[in-house]
Amino acid sequence: MKKIIGSVLLMALSFSTFGQGNSIIQKTNKYDGLAMTPPMGWNSWNTFETNIDEKLVKETADIMVASGMAASGYNYIVLDDGWMAKERDANGNLVPDPIKFPSGMENLIDYVHSKGLKFGLYNCAGTSTCAGYPGTRGYEYQDARFYANLNIDYLKYDWCNTAGINAPEAYATMSNALKTAGKPIVFSLCEWGDNKPWDWAKPIGNLWRISGDIYPCFDCEYHHEEGNWSSWGFMKILEMRKDIRKFSGPDHWNDFDMLEVGDGMTNTEDKTHFTMWSMIASPLIAGNDFRKMSKETLAILTNKELIAVNQDKLGIQGFKYSSEDGLEVWVKPLSDDNWAITFVNRSNVTKKVNFDWKKQLIKDTYFNLEANFNTTSYKIKNLWENKEAGNTKKAFVGNLASHDVITLKLIKI
Repeated sequence: MKKIIGSVLLMALSFSTFGQGNSIIQKTNKYDGLAMTPPMGWNSWNTFETNIDEKLVKETADIMVASGMAASGYNYIVLDDGWMAKERDANGNLVPDPIKFPSGMENLIDYVHSKGLKFGLYNCAGTSTCAGYPGTRGYEYQDARFYANLNIDYLKYDWCNTAGINAPEAYATMSNALKTAGKPIVFSLCEWGDNKPWDWAKPIGNLWRISGDIYPCFDCEYHHEEGNWSSWGFMKILEMRKDIRKFSGPDHWNDFDMLEVGDGMTNTEDKTHFTMWSMIASPLIAGNDFRKMSKETLAILTNKELIAVNQDKLGIQGFKYSSEDGLEVWVKPLSDDNWAITFVNRSNVTKKVNFDWKKQLIKDTYFNLEANFNTTSYKIKNLWENKEAGNTKKAFVGNLASHDVITLKLIKI
């Protein structure tokens, strides 16, 4: 891939290509204000890959509303790779697969909208998508008009088959195409973090992936031999990028990938996965089959207290405060001078939690915030148990099972 353009131009929020003394400057001007809290919804890829059709979408939309997920904040239904035919039409337009979507994509989008939900599609910056369908390279403005005419609300834009393409330029071009088409569409950059989008993507998109694909396991690496690449357990992704939390915030989120809740891990691991995505203000995009969803999975996905942590208007990504012998403490500043605290047991044995607030001083140096428990007291609420748990004048004590979490909200007194 071509070398990323220098930091001086990035600081100016523009990107340049040079030749024979001439400069072509592409300024970026995304639709602002479309994702002031991390987006919430559902994406088809984790469970269905390219095996998607209109029946699945309608059933998913129906369940999203009937189950209470929509009321909990899940409002995007995003069709990932595989929604289109293998070839463009004679005019170069994308063609929704007529076998998978016999009633037409417009009718399907109208159906989703009639449920009070929003609709998204997928494409790729390269010559073809990751699954071999038509990519957008060379068709950016034409495809943006196509999406606007369909009345979609969200575009996930991948990074396969992009040899020779400059990432900031490619994503800036599509961002500008969407703006020119005139329909506000959330722009989700799925660039995998290879070109450090947190350094340049704020004026381009509303969220950007920071890693390769997620895999439904606690802390594993799954190697794909056919493509010589890896997918990652959620705890590995959590640790993958250091010092990028300062780049995340309202309308410009670090995206740690879609949720694997309900996709084969234990309920305890699902609970921990959902908690940590809430703590780091990652988009909450479910990827399970709603038609087979257990009541335990639904309870995790719709936990209003954890969703409130994720959706907190302050929009600050949480961080690891301490780690000792497999027991980690993660913290997240919240609005109104409150905090969320999560204890995570990464080990394979039960751990004793004994957290003496008076001996702790939590500082967020990036955002100039602190919790000093010797000068300020907080009421404590256990968010998974949904009950009060005393205050910070007394140490918090408890037992924590393997791979489990305890999440507390500290409410300033």
